[in-house]
Amino acid sequence: MSEWLVLTLAMAAACAVVLTIVVINHRRIPEDDDPSETPDVIEYMTMMIGVIYAIVLGLAIAGVWEARGAAQETVRQEAQAMHEISARAEVYPVDIRTRIRADVDAYVAYVVDEEWTYMSENGELSEEGTALLEKVRRSVTDYQPANDFEGQAYQPLVDQVAAADDARGARGQSAGATMPGVVWFGLIIGALVTVGLIFTLQIRRTGREVLLAGLFSVLIAFLLFLIWDFDAPFGRGISATATPFTDLFPQVTG
Repeated sequence: MSEWLVLTLAMAAACAVVLTIVVINHRRIPEDDDPSETPDVIEYMTMMIGVIYAIVLGLAIAGVWEARGAAQETVRQEAQAMHEISARAEVYPVDIRTRIRADVDAYVAYVVDEEWTYMSENGELSEEGTALLEKVRRSVTDYQPANDFEGQAYQPLVDQVAAADDARGARGQSAGATMPGVVWFGLIIGALVTVGLIFTLQIRRTGREVLLAGLFSVLIAFLLFLIWDFDAPFGRGISATATPFTDLFPQVTG
């Protein structure tokens, strides 16, 4: 099911539930009821709970957005490290240079074409990708430099392999959901409480009040969807992309 369809259904459901409660609640209110009798303390508590929940929502959105940005940065670092390996191998003999670059290209092609989908579906890295990176490592470390010029390039190449491995590990840690279940519990309960509190103010079935109640519930549903969509940096609609790989290796991923 499309993420946008989920969003539309969630927002429509939230709005429908709130408006249904408004209509039912209105029918139960006696004709001589005076809405001005709502205690001031209820209005104050409603306002404070709304403010607190808004802060929690803001922090949650900032947290998942930061996690997505960090995930995208790890992809950039990994792609740059692989590009450096391919470029720095220029000082090696033709056969060694060709082998290293072929292994790098094979790894990049697999990450973009297959592992990205695997990662979004399973929330983890694939064993095949790990094996291909290990093959790149072996191609770099197994060669013994023949002169000082090659020896000076050897350690930087090894360092770039280590950087790629480190960035890959960070990418794997960001592959799944980042928001703990207890936080989701608090967000959902907070949404129910916040939306439910508008009925303590004796809302009437006037066009303006019904519209505001519906828009408020839709806004809460949208913000929760936004957090959910950002929660998996590689798995949903607004996710980190493989663009750094495709930009640096157009001959492989094009």
